[in-house]
Amino acid sequence: MDGDPVATFLTGSTGYIGSYVAARLLDAGDRVNVLVRAGAERQAAERLWQSWQLHFPEFAAFQERLRSRVEIFPGDVTLPHFGLDDAAYGRLVSSTDSVVHVAATLNRRSEKSCLNVNLRGTLEVIQLARRAAELHGLRRFSHVSTVAVAGHRSHEVVAEDESIDWSRADYDPYARTKKFSEHMVRELMGEVPVTIFRPSIVLGDSRRAETTQFDMVRAFAFLASLPVLPFRPGDKIDIVPADYVADAIVALHRKDRADHVIYHLSSGRDSETYRQITRALATASGRREPVFLPSLDRPFGAAVNFAAGMGRNALGRGASLLKVFFPYLIWDTVFDNSRVVRELGRAPEPFSAYCHALLGFSRQHGFRYPYREWPREAGVLTR
Repeated sequence: MDGDPVATFLTGSTGYIGSYVAARLLDAGDRVNVLVRAGAERQAAERLWQSWQLHFPEFAAFQERLRSRVEIFPGDVTLPHFGLDDAAYGRLVSSTDSVVHVAATLNRRSEKSCLNVNLRGTLEVIQLARRAAELHGLRRFSHVSTVAVAGHRSHEVVAEDESIDWSRADYDPYARTKKFSEHMVRELMGEVPVTIFRPSIVLGDSRRAETTQFDMVRAFAFLASLPVLPFRPGDKIDIVPADYVADAIVALHRKDRADHVIYHLSSGRDSETYRQITRALATASGRREPVFLPSLDRPFGAAVNFAAGMGRNALGRGASLLKVFFPYLIWDTVFDNSRVVRELGRAPEPFSAYCHALLGFSRQHGFRYPYREWPREAGVLTR
């Protein structure tokens, strides 16, 4: 990648959303610089193979893309210069013409982890972007955030420019640090065009049953198994499929000029109610619909907390995940998506259209993706 800057620098490429973004960029013919947490290039390539199998299940297709349009930088987003030597860091700066920053920790219980990855990591990416901008200009800096920056909400429809209220309490360290990360990007990127994407609950793929992200799926599977739910049946939950999120990020990142700075990647006002989702699941599985008793929300929360301490059995794992996500399941708040629907030209598929297949795949495979190993005959695949 010598000469003029030609590549998109993508962080978080081995994560769930990041793998979708990488696949979309590569399918569009773009070149990509990827930062992969690894000690060496071979280890980084093996991590990419595992993460990208969902999108390139044939090793030959993965191999072709890696060799022709990907440069791997083994490093760590939290380290100065990502832990790269001067030559590698200089090559990254000189070859990068835009940035898509996806990397983040979703550890909602660890303040330390969120501060380290979400704040220090974002600052390191900003410094790289500023150096590239000073050297040869930067086409765009796209930052993937979250609707959780809106803080405590209840029974609302939230627009992009009304989300951040610095006086409002945050749900957890993840939401708090992502809010500050947005602030840093907007304050420090100067004249570089900035786009901020805020996905809602990203769950599954509208086109296929397969997934590699099971935490939220496991929590939903736990709820789907219960005959009684502590929710109001008419409350909405804002779920969006990963394929729609990636389509929006890549389409808007590649545009010469986006209409807005901030986009909610969500189902918005068309978000489905618990009644709609549970009815779809019950119909598809031939089971009886659950009974809704919202008065049980507090005792249910206490029971979840108790079950979360029962160890690593199926009940304990499901309860532990539900404990983390429970505040986001009862806020009955959706995030206006009219901006992205207008620019992308379509709305996301409803969760009820694909939730049964998603849960079926997850249960069938024990909430694990059936990864294939790196072929023994394959060496290091990059140029």
